[in-house]
Amino acid sequence: MSNSKYPVRAELAKRIREAADALNYVPNSIGRQLKTNKTSTMGVIIPSITNPFYASVVSGIEEVASERGYQILLCNSQHDPELEDQHLNMLFEKQVRGVVLSSVSNKRETLRKVMANGLKVISIDQHLADFEAFQINFDYRKGGRIGTRHLLDQGHRDIAYLTAPLTLTSRQQILQGYLDEMASAGLQVPQARIVIAEKRRGKKREDGSEEFENGKRMTRQLIESGDMPTAIFACNDMTAFGVLNELASHGIQVPDQISVIGFDNLEFTEIVSPRLTSIEQPKYEMGRLACGMLMDWMNDAAGQTGEIMLQPRLVERSSVGGASSVLR
Repeated sequence: MSNSKYPVRAELAKRIREAADALNYVPNSIGRQLKTNKTSTMGVIIPSITNPFYASVVSGIEEVASERGYQILLCNSQHDPELEDQHLNMLFEKQVRGVVLSSVSNKRETLRKVMANGLKVISIDQHLADFEAFQINFDYRKGGRIGTRHLLDQGHRDIAYLTAPLTLTSRQQILQGYLDEMASAGLQVPQARIVIAEKRRGKKREDGSEEFENGKRMTRQLIESGDMPTAIFACNDMTAFGVLNELASHGIQVPDQISVIGFDNLEFTEIVSPRLTSIEQPKYEMGRLACGMLMDWMNDAAGQTGEIMLQPRLVERSSVGGASSVLR
């Protein structure tokens, strides 16, 4: 039943299979793992299972894993560093051979411990300083510059940047790219034009709807200030969707009265109205690449450890217009 090459007479093998079918026998993969000291299971830890960005990443991971005969254990850290550590320990205890990790933690003790004991970990999406292993990241800073430059090229000079709490490297880097490009255009950014969402009281963990609500709250804050910019750059598409929703509820037309650009290029950018201009990141490709590298590493076929930086690009749609068309 295990497809081993142990010699068994054809008649006996047939009787065994018939008995197994009659008894609804299912092979015990854990038992097989204990006998062979090998596992065909790998782990994946992401910050949010409700964010479509990570759904695309996991889709790429799962496709490669399936092609190579592996199953994945998917863990949701809910942007909680403590829960991330619990997942790492759990996966190590279950003797998975490797893990693809998008970390939200600033601490490395648990990660270093499980890796020192043989667990292979590929880091994705969030750059980890002082991490000697494979990392696959996006050039978020460059993406921030590209998005800001696009707005500048349309004549915008009063550009607000709306972001979730700056707890992740990706969020910090997009902000830095925005500031870099504004500075290169000779523009100073007033403090009021950088709007950072506050973490909700009593809410320890983030979920996908939180970023949408962040976008609504921060946009409402700008509207109530009575000093609206001509354009808004949101740290991700989920936040941008909240921005569009709040603007529409106040009768503010995009892009006729204000322009909006997002980041991630989620599939929903084609569905919302107006269709959202965004910064594309090769999410699905990142998942495939990470899984392939982890498989090679687990089979001692990987090269030297290091960081791979995937490049962003602008995807123009209909949410950005010229500053000359803005109704102030």
